Amino acid sequence: MLTKFEEKMNKTITVLQDEFISIRAGRANPNILDKVKVDYYGSETPINQLAGISVAEARVLVIQPYDMSIVSGIEKAILAADLGLNPQSDGKIIRITFPPLTEERRKELGKNISKIGEDSKVAIRAIRRDANDSFKTMKKNGELTEDELKSNEDKVQKMTDKFCATIDEMVSKKQKEVLEI
Repeated sequence: MLTKFEEKMNKTITVLQDEFISIRAGRANPNILDKVKVDYYGSETPINQLAGISVAEARVLVIQPYDMSIVSGIEKAILAADLGLNPQSDGKIIRITFPPLTEERRKELGKNISKIGEDSKVAIRAIRRDANDSFKTMKKNGELTEDELKSNEDKVQKMTDKFCATIDEMVSKKQKEVLEI
């Protein structure tokens, strides 16, 4: 019974990790392009399936399309994704230079990271509420005793505390990464 709720909490952590990957910290990171899709012969295809993506230098990402006819499509998709990146192409290779973040932008990203973390904690608490509601329903239906209800509620609270602490740790780590020059 508890594993179902623990799995939901784990999914929340996974979603948070994915969100954090897409936040750029001034360094070249191929994962920032994970959500960018290119129109390739009528279907939306992730860039990493159409090209090799590598980090050439600390702030330069290199994209080598497998099919040279898609170079302009990849450029357009990156610009349309509104990542604040400006791809430059020589017809065969696309280079993306990551500009250093301004102090103001770093602080803005730090606040955004806090908000995303808080949203994740709200999701964890909603899962706790759902779990407790289902336990109360089970007790009302005679499937649980009062002691089992209290025990399950305590276990869910401990899980909630553990996951919220993990989120706090992830937020702190990402904020430190973003504020680092």
